Amino acid sequence: MSNKTPKRWLGFVQEHATIYDDDLIPGSKILAIGDAPQSHVNLAHPEEVFYEYLARIANHLQVLRSPDKPLRMLHLGAGALTLARWASIAYPSSSHVAVDIERELLDFVLTQLPLPANCKLTPLVADARSVLAEELAGEKFDVIVLDIFSGPEAPEHLTVPEYYTELRESLASDGLLFVNVGDDPPLRFTKSQVAAARSAFNFVMLSSTPEMFTQRYPGNLILTASRQEISEDLVQRCQDAGPYPAEVRSGLDLDRFSKP
Repeated sequence: MSNKTPKRWLGFVQEHATIYDDDLIPGSKILAIGDAPQSHVNLAHPEEVFYEYLARIANHLQVLRSPDKPLRMLHLGAGALTLARWASIAYPSSSHVAVDIERELLDFVLTQLPLPANCKLTPLVADARSVLAEELAGEKFDVIVLDIFSGPEAPEHLTVPEYYTELRESLASDGLLFVNVGDDPPLRFTKSQVAAARSAFNFVMLSSTPEMFTQRYPGNLILTASRQEISEDLVQRCQDAGPYPAEVRSGLDLDRFSKP
């Protein structure tokens, strides 16, 4: 990184955020917090999603929702707003609300990484749970993306069954919840989140690379939940959409994975 790398102190996590060039992909930037890369944005081509777990969410959404209807999306955990940028291309005229507890991070990202001109986004500085009952009380979303979890260190109030019930109530009747779950072997935290989601939603599926389902590796899994059942055909299409290799589990297959 050069001395001119943009940097901002984040008061909540007590770390510096930095934004620097991805030298491998022209026009792309990486947002890091501390020494850990957090988000990747292709400013020249926002329709391209580089990080695998975000691409998995984007691909699932394209299977489950037609691009001919704008979406109202809620992003809990803003990062570099990669999916909001992507959706401005994939789902034109969609609207977004991005929530982050770090005021400095939202300002830093929006200043250093301008949104596409057609991306309609409202930023909110708030807790990802209380915002549902306060600033966003009574509002309904087509899609909610929860991208805060980091295994057992995740804030407890964002991991309990009651929170999943509140997320369900913030979704339209056919709405979709996507949760990025980071975890380590033997994936006990992931299993707890599957159980919590199942307590509130009629349908839950889990997707990642096949190796993650061996429960021997650390990594990210995507939990998808819906108030309505999703057909086996659509589940298979989500798996086929990648990124590869891809495995999606629901129903009895998810039961077997979720056993202690």
